[in-house]
Amino acid sequence: MWFHLLSILVKKRNSYTSASQGGQWLGKFSLAIIMAMGAGLVKIGWDTSNFLISVNGEVANANKPSVLRIGHQKFDPLTLVKNKGDLESRLKPFGITSIEWKEFGSGPPLLEALNANSIDIARTGDTPPVVAQAAGVPLVYIGGSAPKDRSSAVLVRKDSSIKTIADLKGKKVAFAKSSSSHFLIVRVLESNGLTWNDIQPVYLAPPDARAAFEQGNVDAWVIWDPFYAAAQIQSNARVLRTSSGLVANRDFYLSNLTFASKNPKLIGELKTETQTIATWAAKNPSQVVDLFSPLLKIDKPILNIVTNRRNYGFEPITPKIIAEQQVIADTFFRLKLIPRPIKVAEAVWQPK
Repeated sequence: MWFHLLSILVKKRNSYTSASQGGQWLGKFSLAIIMAMGAGLVKIGWDTSNFLISVNGEVANANKPSVLRIGHQKFDPLTLVKNKGDLESRLKPFGITSIEWKEFGSGPPLLEALNANSIDIARTGDTPPVVAQAAGVPLVYIGGSAPKDRSSAVLVRKDSSIKTIADLKGKKVAFAKSSSSHFLIVRVLESNGLTWNDIQPVYLAPPDARAAFEQGNVDAWVIWDPFYAAAQIQSNARVLRTSSGLVANRDFYLSNLTFASKNPKLIGELKTETQTIATWAAKNPSQVVDLFSPLLKIDKPILNIVTNRRNYGFEPITPKIIAEQQVIADTFFRLKLIPRPIKVAEAVWQPK
């Protein structure tokens, strides 16, 4: 095959030898390729869709990205990878020349960016991918995490008259729509004999929800770390119910099907790097706090709480995880919070 391709290059060179300046350049380029092949420096191969030229073992592929765009949130595993790991060096052999890190306040806008092809990789909580899949976003689950079911809660002000979940009936409850907090409040209500219609949902992003909570414009706030821990320390908040025992509250790593299908090795390297950092973080929680505190401008006592309530892993999607996500999907469809039923398993990436 390579000999046939060599013959084509020779013919192209000869046809341009007396032509324009551009033709002379092509002739020289072809000759350079031919000479390099003879010297064993260049290997030319052909697959069904790509023309590959490898110089000294490095592969260039016109269909592969040179910039990897990663969406993350304020305090998640990918934030730690960005600031502690060396992902760029790990991905350089795959043609990645730089990484664009894009921070989002919550999962839903992050997945909107994935749908708009503004990012290649996303990290969210459990509910955003369910809502996005139901909306037709061509996402795939490429990884998950161990449960972190102590890292979210329903909060009320310390002096609130609300003492039990039953007291939430008729009250204004703030949370980010289609976020992990959305499913948590559903579970909190139903596990205590209340229904979705028993509260007044107030859809607010975390910063706006905190302001409304502190000013008394809402009665309760459903939120995740680090906002949860910050409210405990700085906003005089009282925990009405944690997520423990109600939801797994896992991290999920997502991509779109086209990107994942074309870049399985790249995703594998991202997983390896994240797991390496996760292992380090589990053994060095104080160093994690030291790293994040000036970076995120969050006090160390808050980050100590957060670090003790979460993990940073990147693990395979298991049947158990799929079943957990399917419960969210079925619950949201029953409550008419998503427009159609979905099968989560259909969105789980199967690398070839």
